[in-house]
Amino acid sequence: MAQISNKDARMARTLELAPWIAIVATTLPAPILFVILFLTAAATETAFIYLLMAGLSLAGGFALGLLIAAILLLYRKRWITRLRERLASDGITATEVVWFRSELTSAERIALAEIERSNPLLADAYLETLASRLTASRIIARSKKEMLQVERRINRARSLGTGETANLQEDLAADRERLDELRQHAIQHLSRSKARLQEIEATASRKLNQEETELMMQRLGATQNQLPLVLEMAQLERQALKELNSMTSPIEAGHE
Repeated sequence: MAQISNKDARMARTLELAPWIAIVATTLPAPILFVILFLTAAATETAFIYLLMAGLSLAGGFALGLLIAAILLLYRKRWITRLRERLASDGITATEVVWFRSELTSAERIALAEIERSNPLLADAYLETLASRLTASRIIARSKKEMLQVERRINRARSLGTGETANLQEDLAADRERLDELRQHAIQHLSRSKARLQEIEATASRKLNQEETELMMQRLGATQNQLPLVLEMAQLERQALKELNSMTSPIEAGHE
């Protein structure tokens, strides 16, 4: 069973950093050296030459670094393609989806990021379903490619027009039927995977909206239960005036 080894992980990390390291390594050392020589030069002509060499070496080193980086990026792309083929040879697992992110749709990448933030358990189920979707898509693409090759072999066998190719044509026809059956099964599996992805997305969205709604209702209830400070002060002021009026009324009645 194909798995990601520590060597593969280190190689991927190295190839990811290598283009940037190449640009820095080819661009900076020579200009820095010439700048130091420029600052320590005693004669004006020598200082000018060092400054000119610093500029030329900066431009040349940067161009060379871009060339090396482009070569490394092409090698990294081919290396990752071979790694994906090796991983997909026995089916893609949830832990391997990270290596196939470029094959995900933009909607799937956005949904995965949102679900990972909101619900890790649903994110695991989403990754499992994505792995199934990627596997089914690859089987469909590979079966189509192999069916085209079988069709070309059948056409070449028919063009010969000899009896010796009859058995070959039967075998190729059987291969075509087998590949078509495999493709149909993969299409059904792909449809189920896409439906499950939508179901998980809807579940995550529904739960998130419910949580947000409950939080908003709690805040609204807290706001209604606690009057604003100004209104509370006004109520206290009215109560104080009412008590004062009730105390002064008997006194005024006695004077009369």
